[in-house]
Amino acid sequence: MATIKDILIEMKDMSELMVDLSYSAILFNSKDAAEEVITLENKINRLNYEIKKQSMLAARSVEDAEKLTVLLEIAEAAESIANSAKDIADLAIKGFKPHPVFKMVMEESEETMVRVTVHENSDLDSKTLGDLFLATRTGMRVISIRRDESWIYGPDKNTIILKGDNLIAKGTVSGSSILKDLAHGEITLDDLNEDELYEDLD
Repeated sequence: MATIKDILIEMKDMSELMVDLSYSAILFNSKDAAEEVITLENKINRLNYEIKKQSMLAARSVEDAEKLTVLLEIAEAAESIANSAKDIADLAIKGFKPHPVFKMVMEESEETMVRVTVHENSDLDSKTLGDLFLATRTGMRVISIRRDESWIYGPDKNTIILKGDNLIAKGTVSGSSILKDLAHGEITLDDLNEDELYEDLD
């Protein structure tokens, strides 16, 4: 069973990711990012319930209760952040039409966000991010990975990608198509001509 400390750490990481995803959902008109925010919001609500339950079981005195109250307030704040992020993501789900200034920002920025699922025949399967050099090869940076009901936040070069993983990545518009094709097994790493790729990304 996860400790109160473990739950608080996960809530903090999840709420930070939700803020990033929700603003990206609006800026890049990404319903994929918005849907992930909805999924995370449901999970963070469950975590907040769990931390309340464990706190009640752990309190053995008035002094214990006072100390745990501070932790509960932190958990409530994390849930409030998550709820606000969901409100922002809901705008993308509902087809919110951004103010013209958003369009200007989008036109001046080539960055986008995508969610891709790694298929069984993908070259990404069972390789580390360090082995793949995705940022170099595709112009996309993996910022989080959802594996079944678990999340990997801030994956590094030692993080292994497995079939069925849902990758959340940021990068160039042209790179997002390359990453999707790689994840779906429609192209292999050997198919990527680096000279042509760099030219496309430039």
